[in-house]
Amino acid sequence: MSNKFINLSDMQFEISKEQTNYISKINDACKNIRNIETDCYLHERFNENIIPEFGKIGMLGCPISKQYGGLGYDFLTYVMALQKIGMEGGSLRTFFSAHISIGQLILQNWASIEQKKSFLPFTTKGESIMAFALSEPLAGSDPSSLTSTIEEKDDYFLLNGIKHWIGNGTFADVFTIYAKEKGNVDSNLNGKISAFIIDKKNFPDFEIVEIKDKIGLLTVKNAQLNFKNYKIPKKNLIGLRGDGLHIAYTALIDGRLSVAAGSIGVMEDCLTESINHSKERVQHNSLLAKKQLIQQHIVQIKVAIESSKWLVYKTALLRQKLHDYIESLKNEYSDWIYKISKENKEYQKLKNEVDLFASMAKLNATNNAFDVSNRSIQIFGSFGYRKTSRVARHFLDSRATTIYEGANEILELKIASLLLGKEYKAY
Repeated sequence: MSNKFINLSDMQFEISKEQTNYISKINDACKNIRNIETDCYLHERFNENIIPEFGKIGMLGCPISKQYGGLGYDFLTYVMALQKIGMEGGSLRTFFSAHISIGQLILQNWASIEQKKSFLPFTTKGESIMAFALSEPLAGSDPSSLTSTIEEKDDYFLLNGIKHWIGNGTFADVFTIYAKEKGNVDSNLNGKISAFIIDKKNFPDFEIVEIKDKIGLLTVKNAQLNFKNYKIPKKNLIGLRGDGLHIAYTALIDGRLSVAAGSIGVMEDCLTESINHSKERVQHNSLLAKKQLIQQHIVQIKVAIESSKWLVYKTALLRQKLHDYIESLKNEYSDWIYKISKENKEYQKLKNEVDLFASMAKLNATNNAFDVSNRSIQIFGSFGYRKTSRVARHFLDSRATTIYEGANEILELKIASLLLGKEYKAY
């Protein structure tokens, strides 16, 4: 990482020409699918134009190594792309978060070289879509309480359990899934959580039930996955046995960062829509834009955008620093995964720092996005109280962002424990 991002006296707020050009491509892709996305939202169906439209500009593998078909872009560039995508709504951004942030990045961070070669090139091309299967009906903010079990057999693992609210779940081809070890001869593994890759294309024998009647995120397809004696090849184990919860928690860091980035885009679109409407709408013989209370809403929206933006950007830089450190371990040690999973103080320090900032960024940006979208509907009045308006869709979608990837109340407790120490953990 360049020292100019570390030394505050050299800090720059401009983005590079390469970043500008790529964000311009993202913007064009967003415009190309905008009308279709609106129609899909109103009819609650997935927008099938997303994969080919964003696939041709490499967004389906934006931060993934070129070695596996991705663009190899840094986390800041990826975050800015998600920010732009967020302007089209939380539904669209959630597709990318599920596919990349808590999908591909798990494989890039933790999978073996053979696993990466087997799955990542297909996902970066859009030939396979990814999903993250951690949550269960009784295990949301507390994933350690999940009840799905995995049992070792001859040349496979046997999975039983239910996964709930899985984004991209109705059509994903590759899932990462987390389950507790059961009946293992090694008593130290019993009850511990391990992580696995599920390849639906080759092993489709599990039930998928779409979750309907949502109040928002209407183009995202969430599903419940039901597994009964489902066989997973042993080669599909991710990382070390019993290390699945650690893998899931690191994935949630990337998930929170992506939610926060998309929330900035939500607020930016709300600002644009609110300014345009207030300059056109006349009430009591004057434009809304001339009314002080409307101006107050617009000011608060802008302040929320800028205060959220720089916290998200700093988190992206810290995440890049962690990524670079892990890659250095991979280059130096053949058993690099042990260097990460065991007591590596430098790794723990970097991980805790990015964990803290990702939690703050998500807490701040999602609360702001919900407030901003609410203010925007107030500016629009009755014009904003229909799903045909962009601000209404932002309002509905933003409500979910304060819940998933760690409910904001849990994040407050998490931030406090990271500041005070584990002995003060309140959850």
